Amino acid sequence: MATLVTMPKLGLTMNSGSIAEWKKKEGESIAKGEPFFVVATDKLTFDVESPEEGVLLKILVHVHEDVPVGTPLAVVGQVGEDYTSLLEEKDIVKSGSRDSMDISSSVSTRLVKASPLAKKTARDLGIDISEIKGTGPEGRVVKKDVVAFSQAVPLVRGAKASPVACKMASDLGVDLATIDKEGRIMKEDVAAALLSSQKSLASAQIGKRIPLTNMRKVIGERMLLSATTIPSVTYNIDVDFSQLITMRQTINKGIEKRGIKISFNDIFMKICAQALLEFPMTNASLEEQEVVLHENVNIGLAVAVEGGLVVPNIKAVQDKSLLQIALESADIVERARSNRLELEEMQGGTFTITNLGMFGVHNFTPIINPPEACILGINAIVEKTVVVGGEIKILPISTLSVSADHRLVDGADAAKFIARIKELAENPYLLLL
Repeated sequence: MATLVTMPKLGLTMNSGSIAEWKKKEGESIAKGEPFFVVATDKLTFDVESPEEGVLLKILVHVHEDVPVGTPLAVVGQVGEDYTSLLEEKDIVKSGSRDSMDISSSVSTRLVKASPLAKKTARDLGIDISEIKGTGPEGRVVKKDVVAFSQAVPLVRGAKASPVACKMASDLGVDLATIDKEGRIMKEDVAAALLSSQKSLASAQIGKRIPLTNMRKVIGERMLLSATTIPSVTYNIDVDFSQLITMRQTINKGIEKRGIKISFNDIFMKICAQALLEFPMTNASLEEQEVVLHENVNIGLAVAVEGGLVVPNIKAVQDKSLLQIALESADIVERARSNRLELEEMQGGTFTITNLGMFGVHNFTPIINPPEACILGINAIVEKTVVVGGEIKILPISTLSVSADHRLVDGADAAKFIARIKELAENPYLLLL
């Protein structure tokens, strides 16, 4: 019996997802538990196994098409099984060729009522039964309709083409004689030929084209949302890293045998958690006409991965020790780079830290990760000549950059916030109080 495979709910907060890749093609066999397709959501991808054994009879959703959880994605059943009634029960309208969806509305087909004999005849003749207008009761397609349709198919330089394909080719300016296919030319072949010619022309004019990955698509959407909806202001301040460097070296020497290392990111998570609690509006979100003051400080860490960037977050940082933060941070970064994050780890963040200092960047403007109110950017540590108490000294200096949502955080409060981060960074032992 045919089974509908639907978009799974892979996390408590998941509402929709898209197919990043189909592991099987229509007509291929699949075993229960075998990799079936890859779901992409919020920059994460998940391999989904087949819930049933059988043959992939029909794919219902395009690659990269975002659909709600529970949406039918495909039909799995036995070879030759009629699954029309299953789709009709779910009120699913079958689309035309996936390659032809964006060309013309005339490419779409419809589910039709047809007698078993008509369906068999259409299959034997290689005819798409959805193109046939039925003359039976309530528009039902019967055998004579299929036979009449096959006899009406015109010849194009020795090749047969369906009436719909002929009309579509005429409307779109496609020469049917250029389509190399054994058997009848259908509308899908015309659509594919048009797409091929368009891609060839575009490549010749512009150069190489590569498809936009789901990760880059999500990154683009979120950055556009941030840039167009958040009036952000960036505040920069120079920080003396002398005490931070000394403290980090001392701690790492003491825990060396445990195989753990404290990073500057770990220390800044602890510092920012303290500052965020002291300035609640920096740990807030704006939802319509309400300000949400978050109880927990969930700090996201921007991690560069192949093809893009992900921002997993550590929950309730304010309640964790520096050692706990370091352990969770190392784990979450490793799993981010090996694509093993859980969906919940990508959601619920209230503040983000992004560190480009390791790349030698001296100054940049971090973009707020909506719906958060602030983001901290850490730059390279550079030895600079400074005057301290009338004396010239060479100190390790880094510029910290905080971008804040001006709807929630005024300039004076943002200045106080970044000044507090500077104070704690230059006197990290204050965190012990």
